[in-house]
Amino acid sequence: MEIWQAVVLGVVEGVTEFLPVSSTGHLTITEKLMGIPIDDKGVTAFTAVIQVGAIIAAIIYFRNDIGRFIAGFVKGLRSAEARKETGWKMAINVIVGSLPIAVIGLLFKDLIEGELRSLWFVAGALVVWSLVMVLSEHLATQDRGEADLTWKDALIIGLAQCIALIPGVSRSGATISVGLLRHLDRVTATRLSFFLGIPALAAAGILEGVQRAGEVSETVGWGPAAVGTVVSFIVAYASIAWLLKFVATNSIATFVYYRAAVGGIIVALLWGGVISAT
Repeated sequence: MEIWQAVVLGVVEGVTEFLPVSSTGHLTITEKLMGIPIDDKGVTAFTAVIQVGAIIAAIIYFRNDIGRFIAGFVKGLRSAEARKETGWKMAINVIVGSLPIAVIGLLFKDLIEGELRSLWFVAGALVVWSLVMVLSEHLATQDRGEADLTWKDALIIGLAQCIALIPGVSRSGATISVGLLRHLDRVTATRLSFFLGIPALAAAGILEGVQRAGEVSETVGWGPAAVGTVVSFIVAYASIAWLLKFVATNSIATFVYYRAAVGGIIVALLWGGVISAT
């Protein structure tokens, strides 16, 4: 992989990781257009590794919240009274909400990195989940905030995060949509999406980096991987700030037009034989 390709992929990762448009889907499409083999294990590992840059951006952006959750969890282990506080409750919510993807991700790892990376799946998921996003905005009452979150909400939204293992669905699109269906307000659903994404994506990036270090080195090279990670960090930080401001006053269904257009273009290119699915 050339350095310029790593920069492009880092930008794509940083922009799309937290927007409800599917970062994996966009990375797969971009890699395909640049002639990079999307079924190569080293390339798959590269896309997971550069996610770490976006996750570091999220950790820094939400450092005060994360510190509050950790402090609340530690205090809650020693005091029943502290377990009534928001810090403890949110720490438990993040832990419970992170369990489903840890199990499902490991069980179906080979399928996710193989057949599901087909552009047919990406295009279909972009379009189909767009309908869920529209429905969630239509049905949402948005009358529940962060203080109203329960471990059941976190578990259900965590299960939705597993659906996003299908490229094209979008992790944030899945979690925010289901959060809205649980009648959380849009900002609370988006913040929870970030909090659940930090452990899930960090674990995936570190695991891939350790397990496939040799493949990344041989196929991509650690120089491009480092560049892609740094670029994704810078771009993702700006993307996080923008999205939180956007969802405060705008529907996530706004992204549906873009998702549907991208999905339609992919189908047209595949149908016309301009590009191959894998």
